Amino acid sequence: MMDMQLINASQAVPVQLDKITEKPCISVVGLGYVGAVSTACLSSLGHPVIGVDVDISKVEQIASGISPIHEKDLDRLLLEGIERNLIHTTTDVSQAVVDSDVTFVSVGTPTSEDGGCDFSYIDTAARSIGLGLSRKGGFHTVVMRCSIPPGTTLEMMAPVIEEVSGKTVGVDFGICFNPEFLREGVAVADFHAPPKTVIGVTDSRSERIMRKIYSAVDKNVIVTSVETAEMVKYIDNVWHATKVTFANEVGRLCKPLGVDSHDVMDIFVQDTKLNLSSYYLKPGFAFGGSCLPKEVRAVAHIAEGIGVNLPLIKSLSTSNSAHIDAAIQMAKDTGARRIGVFGIAFKPGTDDLRESPILEVMAALEEEGIEIFVHDSAITKKTSLSGQLSYMRHGSPGLRALASRLSDMLYDDAVVVMEKSDAVIVTHAHETYRKILKNDEQKPVLDLVRLNSSKTAGPNYAGIGW
Repeated sequence: MMDMQLINASQAVPVQLDKITEKPCISVVGLGYVGAVSTACLSSLGHPVIGVDVDISKVEQIASGISPIHEKDLDRLLLEGIERNLIHTTTDVSQAVVDSDVTFVSVGTPTSEDGGCDFSYIDTAARSIGLGLSRKGGFHTVVMRCSIPPGTTLEMMAPVIEEVSGKTVGVDFGICFNPEFLREGVAVADFHAPPKTVIGVTDSRSERIMRKIYSAVDKNVIVTSVETAEMVKYIDNVWHATKVTFANEVGRLCKPLGVDSHDVMDIFVQDTKLNLSSYYLKPGFAFGGSCLPKEVRAVAHIAEGIGVNLPLIKSLSTSNSAHIDAAIQMAKDTGARRIGVFGIAFKPGTDDLRESPILEVMAALEEEGIEIFVHDSAITKKTSLSGQLSYMRHGSPGLRALASRLSDMLYDDAVVVMEKSDAVIVTHAHETYRKILKNDEQKPVLDLVRLNSSKTAGPNYAGIGW
């Protein structure tokens, strides 16, 4: 590392940054909430850290061991870092890059006028980083930590750094995306005991460097693509917002009915098998069955009857219908006039057709004159539908429309369905279907359950969400 004039208020005069080679020196660009916490916590792991910001007041505060934000234990860690000569601050981004091995970027990404993301701070940081890289030799890793739309790191930031520095990403410098999952108020504790550590990388050298940095706090780092890491940050926060909104709507529904909403949710969260788990949280097909659609409608109806507005809960059926419409359009886009369907019950292992979403797809395709062939491991021509039809007479247009003709569409042999069809829709993750599809990779396949988890599935193979 080259010498650098840095602010260190503990000595009240500029000092030279010591050359510490045991752990990589990290420059942190942006000393707001995430940057300040990262500066303190990285130094607590023994890394020399250069905090960088254009706001001189933040620079001077941190150089004095004073937190620019209210956050438990942050003052203490900053002061310890200063006393150990591990934390230095500056307003010079380019020089900080020259004097460090890794650069964490935590600049602001406010909402732009059109509701999107304002990239101006990222662009400014990228140009300063590029200037710094142009002045130094050796490999340098740039780590984005801001919330940004997928593609921003590689399609916007990396090209700017390459242009200004004259260097090549993946060769002369690495670029990563490392989202933060720090809760305000307990951010220091979260850094040292993270819920997860995600690193999107493009080269193995940067991966090794990042693993080394986080090894002290997380032995199970999740390594993925840069775009996936970018999206994870957004989806985490949207999910948290969804949970807050859902709980608030439960409260608004319960109160006028004289039900204690906290009692309800205290019981709700005790279910970690379904309610608080990964179950139901994989993109696939629409929800269906005898319970979910009916009860979503019932809750919306109850709320309407007592004058309570529940936009999230009311929108569930709308979103579910949009998912079904997407499947219909994708099936039509194949151009096939003969379509096979593998699995028609609302889920595998049952013969329950009540509000099975694939029936709505089949009914719509039939209206277009498309011939349908069906196989389901639990349903035959002898399966009685009379009870299901009576039960769902107000809730399942697809089942009513197909009931009289469904037995004629059914085949006991899935291979026959495959042979008769020009395209196939799969709704059940059944090994029989997986084997059949492996033998014919030419026909278009609309896989609604992701039978094939490979990211290199053929061009004729797709799902609604992949």
